[in-house]
Amino acid sequence: MSHSHAGIALPTAISTLNELFAWRVRQTPQGAAYRQFDPGSKQWLTHTWQQIAARVGNWQRAIGALQLAHGARVAILLPNCVEAICVDQAVLALGLVPVPMHALDNPASIGYILNDCETALLVLTTHDQWRAIATCEAMPALKLVVVMDGPSAAPAASATPAAPQLIAMSDWLAAAPQVPPASPARQVRREDLGAIVYTSGTTGKPKGVMLSHHNVMANIRAVLERVDAAADDVFLSFLPLSHTFERTAGYYLPMAAGSCVAYSRSVALLAEDFKSVRPTVLVSVPRIYERFYARLQEQLAAAAPLSRSLFALTLYIGWRRFCRRQRLATDGRMLDTALDGVLWPVLERLVARKVLAQFGGRLRAAVSGGAPLPQAVGQCFLALGLPLLQGYGMTETSPVVAANAVDDNWPATVGRPLSGVQVRIGERDELQVHSDSVMLGYWKRPQDTLAAMTADGWLRTGDQAVIEQGHIRISGRIKEIIVTSTGEKIAPVDLELAILSDPLFEQAMVIGENRPFISSIVVLNRKLWHELASKAGLDADAADSVDAPAARTQLLARLQAATCSFPHYAMPRAVWVAREAWTVENSLITPTLKLKRLNLLARFDAEIAAMYAARRPQAAATA
Repeated sequence: MSHSHAGIALPTAISTLNELFAWRVRQTPQGAAYRQFDPGSKQWLTHTWQQIAARVGNWQRAIGALQLAHGARVAILLPNCVEAICVDQAVLALGLVPVPMHALDNPASIGYILNDCETALLVLTTHDQWRAIATCEAMPALKLVVVMDGPSAAPAASATPAAPQLIAMSDWLAAAPQVPPASPARQVRREDLGAIVYTSGTTGKPKGVMLSHHNVMANIRAVLERVDAAADDVFLSFLPLSHTFERTAGYYLPMAAGSCVAYSRSVALLAEDFKSVRPTVLVSVPRIYERFYARLQEQLAAAAPLSRSLFALTLYIGWRRFCRRQRLATDGRMLDTALDGVLWPVLERLVARKVLAQFGGRLRAAVSGGAPLPQAVGQCFLALGLPLLQGYGMTETSPVVAANAVDDNWPATVGRPLSGVQVRIGERDELQVHSDSVMLGYWKRPQDTLAAMTADGWLRTGDQAVIEQGHIRISGRIKEIIVTSTGEKIAPVDLELAILSDPLFEQAMVIGENRPFISSIVVLNRKLWHELASKAGLDADAADSVDAPAARTQLLARLQAATCSFPHYAMPRAVWVAREAWTVENSLITPTLKLKRLNLLARFDAEIAAMYAARRPQAAATA
């Protein structure tokens, strides 16, 4: 793939997100904009920018006919798809405010958000979805619910404060006026809201982050200077469009570059979609790389000794080559050897290329953000030749603050701040940010907005960091520090990442606040648990098998092996196995896959009490 430029400079006249879309349509009307799998023909269909513009126009006429007030909120509760983009663009062009929502969020959370931001119009997928939401909360501001799937003869009762009008999308769009609505009385300005994006709510109710058109456009321009993207790039999109990371880096950024975005069918089919789409750019959270890594570890465990040795040699030499290219300091074992130049082409063909083929074989930039990437995972893929770039940001910064670049990649850090982004270290080593991408504030929460900022106007990130040679290294969360009853301080996220490096553990949360020692609740990989249980002479399908002393002892040994690099006091001394996975639907994780710690602590209150009931830690571990 050729890239004739180091970055794209957008015309300065573009100041809003709807202007960005209109400019892209004018620039490359016949260019490939989006690819989506069509279940009917079982083929990937490509849509040009001109075709997307026509669909946006249809939505614009339908929504415009509602004559909503400037700045009215429109909630978009759809999976990643072409229709979600069309709704978003129509809403923006009309001077309204999109409220992107996670299609898999639980009904109570969705109801809360719809009521909190006083949504006037909701677009969602199914009638069942709406029925579940409608029972959770009164939404007096909601006038119309447009349902994407389902029978065209949807009930269309008159709207009342208790029941908004419900209509099928196909009927509604077909009935849209053919004449475009009159231009909005007030043109869209850069300081207008470009979205209200609700934070995940890991420790309480979600908060609506108000991002202006200018906030997001400033971030797009800065990211384009750091990450090279072009019209011949293909992005594979699977992170929800309700996530600011995906909105900026996987939606508006490729629009600015004229790249094509392919929408994955589902996370379950991601491995197949990689091979079909063969993306050149990937925007992801660490969990996807962790899953690929865990699968790789499983395959290696079952492989012949020669294959394992070849893989280890590939990682050893590959990592050494990466460090040389990035001019990173290494220890004595990593010195250059003349054999590298001879061995690498062979190892790349036999090992590295086969592994990277699982990503489609064309990736030239794989971005990881949203959470810390475990060191072993990052080092493995970088050694194999995958250009894995860690970045850092938050919803409140639209979202990217810093990122590594292909030719300036220090994987122990989250890279250098973007152009126009100022960072500093404040009290308690807190990273603080000042830039045009920092939010306007939290919707209807002036006190929370005030608390998020310093007296001189810098955003408090809540993350602890150090700045080394211009690169930011995140060292922990200010709020997420466990202090045991013995006074020891432990960062739970780091400990949980270490536990998850063992593929046996699918999910993990550590506990220990005001407790005498650290314990952990885990969700097991079903296949690996069956293998472990079989070796221990246990019936893996028996409900009480994970409670057997032999099982607890083995699980604890695995936990302690995974956390052996931590101080002794940080290693878990008791374990409890959760019987079901933690999902968005059961309200135990957020739509961005972060743990909802308060919900988990409440759900497993009795089990946690049981772990600590024994007098001695070891007794609790094996009871």
